[in-house]
Amino acid sequence: MTTTAPGRLRADPDFRRYWTARLTSLTGSLVTAVAMPVLVYRISGSPGLTALTTTLEALPYLLFGLFSGVVGDRLDRKRVMVGADLANVVVIGTVPLAWWLGHLTVAHVLVAGFVAQSLFTFFDGANFGALPVLVGRERVGEANAAIWGVGGLLDLCVPAAVGLALAVLHPADLLVLDALTFLVSALLVRSIGRALSTARERAASAGFAVGARSVLADIRDGQRFLWRHAGVRSNTVIGALQSLAGAGFMALAVPWCDRVLGVGTSGWRFGVVFSMWGVGGILAAWLTPRLLRRVGTARLTLLAIPVSATAGLVVATTTTWLVAVIAMVGWGVAYQLVVINSLTYRQQVTPEHLLSRVNTAGRMLSWGIGWTVGALAAGGLANEWGVRRAMVSVVAVGVLAAAYAWLSPLRRIAHEREAAPTT
Repeated sequence: MTTTAPGRLRADPDFRRYWTARLTSLTGSLVTAVAMPVLVYRISGSPGLTALTTTLEALPYLLFGLFSGVVGDRLDRKRVMVGADLANVVVIGTVPLAWWLGHLTVAHVLVAGFVAQSLFTFFDGANFGALPVLVGRERVGEANAAIWGVGGLLDLCVPAAVGLALAVLHPADLLVLDALTFLVSALLVRSIGRALSTARERAASAGFAVGARSVLADIRDGQRFLWRHAGVRSNTVIGALQSLAGAGFMALAVPWCDRVLGVGTSGWRFGVVFSMWGVGGILAAWLTPRLLRRVGTARLTLLAIPVSATAGLVVATTTTWLVAVIAMVGWGVAYQLVVINSLTYRQQVTPEHLLSRVNTAGRMLSWGIGWTVGALAAGGLANEWGVRRAMVSVVAVGVLAAAYAWLSPLRRIAHEREAAPTT
């Protein structure tokens, strides 16, 4: 049976390895998140094709998310994570290689992005179940805050650095860094001493090839728990609507910076726009454990989602760079409070044998569907209406997320928590 090391997380060497692996990989992913749409935009000049890079971030979750959850609950999670990382070294590495050889096309970039995110879907499915096993359920909130907190620092620094680097380097060259970070992540995850799956799961992995019926039954078990649990279901729907709004922004962020804010596609002001999510992430990670102790998960979502919707609309409607930057801080805080809170809640209330399936099903619905639909809608509307009108239309879905939250069972759950006697 897997055992969890006692004491503070920072004193746990296995968690430090896991934490370093996630942040190393995140650094590379942030480089690619800025460089890849710039690469497509510079090659094609098309807002619609540029928006496809954002679509491909979440589309694999829509296609493979449920199956990746079964894999994460049946197979050795450590091996799944290492294998996905190593495969992505090759996939991402093909883009700069093709550029150096003079054969890079938009189709190559988009296919590489799709395959890389498909592999990450299986990494993420295993990762969702691995963290509670590694640190214990009582420390999941602290662990998520530790990862998201430093992740916020990277969100702040990396996009700004990429914006400056793009003034002197081609975006394809920057993707080399992402390929290297996948390699480092694989080595760090492999070095974790404790198991990331229970003995029961590792024994079950021997019978993985038992047929489609068994796999579908496993998928239904995860979906059944998600839909019947009022809190998990509500947070998932809210996440889907909020993701649609966030995807609309990210899909058009590069042409929006260029055509609406007038800051171009490189330089420090371009980088700062993307970096403001980092400020929000830092504050959200710092606030999450404190707010959870004071107001609980249901009330936290009810308070944060209207702020997210309002700040998002300010960002989408302004044409002033400084106003956009300031509003993005507030949007980033509230948006990421909802995300961290929802993830922590699912990991705390889901039975261990369903962890990967429920979390990947929730992420497929909230991120896979929401992000894919938002990015596709933004790209299509931009071609018909122009970048600014499309941005406002898609980001406005955040208001629907806030309205649903206050009509959902979360109000009852929050009231029950407040009414419960304290001990």
